[in-house]
Amino acid sequence: MTADPAAQERELQALVAADRLEEADSRLRVLLGSGSGPLGLWRIWVHVLRQLGRPQDALPIQRMLVDTMPGDLTARFDLSEILLLLGAFEPGWRAYRFRYGMPHTMGIERKVQRPRWGGESLAGRTLLVHDEQGFGDTFQFMRLLPLVKQRSQARVVFDVNPQTLSLAQRSLPEIDAVIASDALPPPFDVHCELMSLPMALNLTLADLPGRIPYLLPDPDRLARWRTRLASLPRPLVAVAWAGRPTHVNDAKRSMTLDMLGRLAMPGVHFVTVQKGPAAAQARTPPAGMALTPLDEEIADFEDTAAILSLVDVLISVDSSPVHLAGALGRPAWVMLPFAPDWRWLMDRADTPWYPRHRLFRQTQRHRWEPVIHEVAGALAALRDSRRHGR
Repeated sequence: MTADPAAQERELQALVAADRLEEADSRLRVLLGSGSGPLGLWRIWVHVLRQLGRPQDALPIQRMLVDTMPGDLTARFDLSEILLLLGAFEPGWRAYRFRYGMPHTMGIERKVQRPRWGGESLAGRTLLVHDEQGFGDTFQFMRLLPLVKQRSQARVVFDVNPQTLSLAQRSLPEIDAVIASDALPPPFDVHCELMSLPMALNLTLADLPGRIPYLLPDPDRLARWRTRLASLPRPLVAVAWAGRPTHVNDAKRSMTLDMLGRLAMPGVHFVTVQKGPAAAQARTPPAGMALTPLDEEIADFEDTAAILSLVDVLISVDSSPVHLAGALGRPAWVMLPFAPDWRWLMDRADTPWYPRHRLFRQTQRHRWEPVIHEVAGALAALRDSRRHGR
């Protein structure tokens, strides 16, 4: 490799782009073994170590980058994700707030004309909590709203995306007002982003999971879907195999329906809760898979919530239905990539966020086959237990 730092960085970026991460790691270990070197190379090494499933090795390097470049908010945000992945919630939540200064979060700034809530009492004042990121984030952190009301003693207004408005309105009777994010909020004194609540509340692992369920399905939708699904045999399994295509990690977390063909077995019926472009794959299901596509009948998250409340289990990649199932107190088996999102922590088959979830993790990068094989074994056990009335 050339000794020119810019050329070295380009060559290493090319290795990363080609997914030759082990080779990049070996080269970086030589180049940076003395403990000094261009910051660009250290950044690349952090990325490589995270993708290789070694966040504990990436952590001291990321701390060094933050110390060296205290004004680099991206470095601070990257540190937060490593800390949260390792379960270091207190410093992780503090660093997570630096996302507000990053280019892709500038839209969040629309409500910061007022002070940000830090967990103090606000008796007699109005606190606006506003949604900010993906649907999964909304479902995951909506659990904190009742605690916000209790802690702040404020009039709490929850500003949420229109797609989850009705779920929030029905499930949060403690909150003074739940409004859609495309509506003009009422006057307020203090604000807080939904995903800043853990920092304001000093959320720890010991505080989880809290009240479960904290979202409730619509009774009318529940009745309609109970009738719709009544003729399908049990166990009845909902499946979702792809996340939002625009997600930064979607290529690693998503798969195709054909890859789930190993789950096909006598006595198990599947229904899809997959939406988006990948839903069309259900028109030609894997051989032997008894599957009923529901995507064209699912109008919104209210329908998905009702379906998840009625099936035996959801089997899914890391996507919003996983968090919706957890919020409803329903079981889900989550198939995770080798380098998972921070919220799933490391090296555990359960999650403190959702007591009825099981995590099935890749043990090698890009290798879904062992994961699916493990899920198939669990599914066969579920089927057999139902046959024997257990």
